[in-house]
Amino acid sequence: MGKIGILGGTFNPIHNGHVLMAHTAAEYFGFDKVLLVPSNMPPHKELAFGVSAEHRLAMVRLAAADDPLLAVDTIEIERGGVSYAIDTVRALKARSPDDTFAFIIGIDSLLNLHTWRSALQFVTECRVVTINRPDTVSRDLEKADLKFPEAISEQLLADVVTAKMSEASSSVIRSRIAKHESIGYLVPLPVEKYIHEHGLYRERAGGDH
Repeated sequence: MGKIGILGGTFNPIHNGHVLMAHTAAEYFGFDKVLLVPSNMPPHKELAFGVSAEHRLAMVRLAAADDPLLAVDTIEIERGGVSYAIDTVRALKARSPDDTFAFIIGIDSLLNLHTWRSALQFVTECRVVTINRPDTVSRDLEKADLKFPEAISEQLLADVVTAKMSEASSSVIRSRIAKHESIGYLVPLPVEKYIHEHGLYRERAGGDH
């Protein structure tokens, strides 16, 4: 039996903040492994630059290659279509019934979690843990902020950890590349090399994180 964290996203591109988020979650919640799950098509935002799933997956694999905590799972890309978290969790649980899973999100996603597909079923079928940067939210969250039944909101808030995180974001990185600025120390070095070798993000930057 394993205790597995799931960190999904567009990873457009993956950056050091994603890696730090995975390690922070593992430290606080005792995960044996964190699965990085690149989305095929995100449901809540357009995929900036139209970078292919193949490129995004390649960058995630490079970021995870020498990290024993991280594993890459292609379940959403293989499934195709729009990537919904509830479908992914159900498929992972069916594939590995002896493991326990928790979904890792940031505070912005926690505040929007009620809008996710089958949100109530999702939060009852899978533990959701949140990593928050200091000072990201200007006040303490209350149960009413999450728009779930009280007991579920209480559990979600109990699983929020505030920790020092990287200021890197995918949108900032894309913007810096478009302006021919350095992205050193924002992304793992193999990812930086891959981006330059393949000429990614050379046009105007878009908005996903």
